[in-house]
Amino acid sequence: MSFLPDFGIFTMGMWSVGLGAIGAAVTGIVLANTDLFLSKPEKATLEFLEEIELKTLGSEQRTFKAGELWKKNGAVIMAVRRPG
Repeated sequence: MSFLPDFGIFTMGMWSVGLGAIGAAVTGIVLANTDLFLSKPEKATLEFLEEIELKTLGSEQRTFKAGELWKKNGAVIMAVRRPG
């Protein structure tokens, strides 16, 4: 009869936790640095961009359609969609 505890179960549990942590870390790194599971973005059409309502910043509040920006002169447009 031995008074030393059996470390076999403890060792197996530590290996399971260790391998799970490594797997979670690898999965997190892959998901954070790739776009494998993200949906592909759609390209905005000119008609869609023309209908967007814009608001001015500052003391004079004015709302207008984005198409007014390039009716008389050309314009470079960058559309960014914020999440939420």
